[in-house]
Amino acid sequence: MKKILISSLAVAGLLFTVSCNTEFDTDVKDVKVTNGTADFTKYVALGNSLTSGYRDGALYLDGQNESYPSMIAQQMKLAGGGEFSQPLMPNNVGGFTNLFTASGGKDFYGKLTLQVVGGALSPTPSAPATNLDVIGGAGKYFNNMGVPGAKSFHLVAPGYGSAAGLTAGTANPYFVRFASSSTTTVLADAMKINPTFFSLWIGNNDVLGYATSGGDGTNPITTEALFTQAYTALVTTLTSAGAKGVVANIPDVTGIPFFTTVPYNPVPLDQASVTALNAQVFGPLKQILTAYGQGSRLQLLGLANNPLLIKDENLTNLSTQITTALVGAGVNAQQAGLMGQVFGQARHATSADLIPLTTSSVIGSAPTSPLAVSPFNKYGVTFPLEDKHVLNATEVAEVTTATAKFNTIISGLASSKGLAFVDANSKMKELSQSSGIQFDGVRYTAKFVTGGTFSLDGVHLTGRGYAVIANEFIKAINNKYGSTLPMVNPNGYSGVKFP
Repeated sequence: MKKILISSLAVAGLLFTVSCNTEFDTDVKDVKVTNGTADFTKYVALGNSLTSGYRDGALYLDGQNESYPSMIAQQMKLAGGGEFSQPLMPNNVGGFTNLFTASGGKDFYGKLTLQVVGGALSPTPSAPATNLDVIGGAGKYFNNMGVPGAKSFHLVAPGYGSAAGLTAGTANPYFVRFASSSTTTVLADAMKINPTFFSLWIGNNDVLGYATSGGDGTNPITTEALFTQAYTALVTTLTSAGAKGVVANIPDVTGIPFFTTVPYNPVPLDQASVTALNAQVFGPLKQILTAYGQGSRLQLLGLANNPLLIKDENLTNLSTQITTALVGAGVNAQQAGLMGQVFGQARHATSADLIPLTTSSVIGSAPTSPLAVSPFNKYGVTFPLEDKHVLNATEVAEVTTATAKFNTIISGLASSKGLAFVDANSKMKELSQSSGIQFDGVRYTAKFVTGGTFSLDGVHLTGRGYAVIANEFIKAINNKYGSTLPMVNPNGYSGVKFP
């Protein structure tokens, strides 16, 4: 698990507030709350982890109670809205003990909390609190249909809530918890409520899974054809009985703290290491690569801000050329062959490469590769980080291109079906700016931990972050349907909790 240390200066930044204009209009006492042309009697929310209230790497009770659909539903009650049920977790820790064990301790742990590690604060996973519990069944339906991990097409996939499909990977344990049957779909259960109004925020995972896995191919981006088919089916079905609703597009996931916290050049070295590595490794290699017009792949090292060494499969493999040149220069054949294999597609990272938050735990560690022998035994320093540890510039472009295509599909269907539309992508970009956004003198940004909006996993929001999103949905609903739902106050919800 990653170890991200947070300085006391950064923590102090979280507590600093400023006086300035705010997006939150607190003066609503003279505004009559109305539903306009919308009917909020039966509101259902469909989506993924962001809809469920997932945060801090887990789904747990407090997070669910601060989900953005729950906040919206509270405001809808002021305009005739009904009760809003959620498939609440049985505890405030999250995780599933049996699935955690089955994964070898890699998945389904409890929520991340800030703990003091090495004299600084670090997000640390909790032990899962209990086994997977099943609370659904025949006749049991919920208003919040957010399923962590779901992609667009999963919402229309029969058997996605079947316990029998967990081992094969065709089912999702979070939907297994509350599905009405083993053969139903998320969409079918949502329609059983006979919704009069719906919200739909789906598609993030269609690109996020590819990005967080470093584009290594284990979690491919959804094809445009499949996304179009799934999203069209969702919107068409949800509106088939006359329900009105609101949809949101996909934020650019490359701008979230998961990809913006670890710099591409975080490596410090002492003078002895700098001298030895430049003389014995990077100097000779750079000279060889220059002869092939590839000298820019590697840099000579300094005492600080050294870029990470990564493997880039888009590069021509020069293993043979490196080996031959080193042997010609008098290097032992075995050593020359080793260096050729290690550095054949290696390069130093640039600012165009994104380093996932989870990569911080492996930087400087010993790789398991048989090629990792001294001095080539430190990930990211003298041994290239693998594809899964880096989202390179080419992969970043694939993510942003797919996101743009999916967002065009979403906005087009919103327009053709006459639905309210939330530009969540623009809002997240606004948060990513250094100035962020303001609510009653409190500044919110997308900075990890201290920005106030993102939780400890760097992907999902805090209660305050979900409140910011809830307000975007509320504004879109009011603008489209002439309702006057009041916005929520983000400052009244929880942020990152410090020990």
